Amino acid sequence: MRVRRTSAVIPLIVLAAACGGRTVVVTPRARVSPATLAEIRVDPGPRPRDLFWGVGGKRYAPPPKAVYRFKEKDEAGFSVSYDVIDPEGLEWSAKIGPEAQTEVVVSRILWGLGYHQPPIYYLPSWQVAREGEEPITESEARFRPKLPQLDRLEQTWSWADNPFSGSQELKGLLVILLMLNSTDLKDSNNSIYQLVEPWDGARRWYVVRDLGAALGVTGVMFPRRNWVPGFERQPFITRVSGHTIEMGYSGRWQELLAMIAPGDVQWAARQMARLTDAQWRDAFRAADYADAHAARFISRIKEKIADGLALRVDRRVTGDDR
Repeated sequence: MRVRRTSAVIPLIVLAAACGGRTVVVTPRARVSPATLAEIRVDPGPRPRDLFWGVGGKRYAPPPKAVYRFKEKDEAGFSVSYDVIDPEGLEWSAKIGPEAQTEVVVSRILWGLGYHQPPIYYLPSWQVAREGEEPITESEARFRPKLPQLDRLEQTWSWADNPFSGSQELKGLLVILLMLNSTDLKDSNNSIYQLVEPWDGARRWYVVRDLGAALGVTGVMFPRRNWVPGFERQPFITRVSGHTIEMGYSGRWQELLAMIAPGDVQWAARQMARLTDAQWRDAFRAADYADAHAARFISRIKEKIADGLALRVDRRVTGDDR
């Protein structure tokens, strides 16, 4: 009797990107172990995470009344950012401008769903002083502590090809960012942290950082952030046909959409649906949104979750905007 030997093989599918010739890995080269997956996401568990204070809790929050010592200022990007030092000697990155609120909200949502995020906080105003000068009051800012136990490596990771390529967790992360109209999906925003001790289920974190270009409209050239009318107006799902799905994302990184299938959208929507009403409110409260303003964002996000669960084309596309 001849015994036919077989082995489980996961097919590798790669798609050549339409933009820039980048190749997107759609299915894993091999099975991704639980330990590897824990480096990008851990299951948040049955108890809702605290989305007001986030991963760092109140312990790592910036002292709101402190005078921060100026170290340097970076005006090269869309938002101006400072490196400053608090009275206890801890260094902070403080980003001012329209991305300050959105970065905190999106980071809170991702962490609430189990995706790793460094501690970040929002201050509506704060004081900074250059050496030998009187303090000045600066506008709203996203504050991120540079904690010694979180070592951010120089290398970044690529959306197209990484240790989690083809995994549900990776594709779901992309869908969640699309739900939040995150427009700046470039690889340089993807950081790797090496931790001194395990934190949040892993000793290495793969993180999407600099999340402020969101909650507005997507686009190629300086799309408006933190803009509720645009966020309400832009469609989410524009077409569903068999095993393919098309999204309303109009940003520069169109090739990344090739990795998304209808099942990935449903998986992401199920994760988003796990967040409680209190968590949604706390995520926006952490960034000092007015209640009415936050309610409009949350209402639109919940519409997208419902459309994702049902794989339903957005009513802004079908014209059924009742």
